[in-house]
Amino acid sequence: MALHQFHVRFFARARDLAGAETVCVPIDGAGEEGVVTIGELKAALVQQVPGLAPLMANLHFAVGTEYADDSVAVRPSDDIACFPPVSGG
Repeated sequence: MALHQFHVRFFARARDLAGAETVCVPIDGAGEEGVVTIGELKAALVQQVPGLAPLMANLHFAVGTEYADDSVAVRPSDDIACFPPVSGG
């Protein structure tokens, strides 16, 4: 199994807690094509950036322009974004 790099962009409070706009998350064992689920990516992400742990249950993920739940498959080449819930009036 190969090591694959997933690039996750952060917005708002998630960016503050991550300490960066983008984080590269290496995942070993993602198979030859590098496919993992958002749930697997989240688990690896919180290990790499522990500061996100308090928000992880409420963070939203998007792949491209679509929201993605934990079962959505992603590849290293996908545009992955992470942001907290948005409120306003």
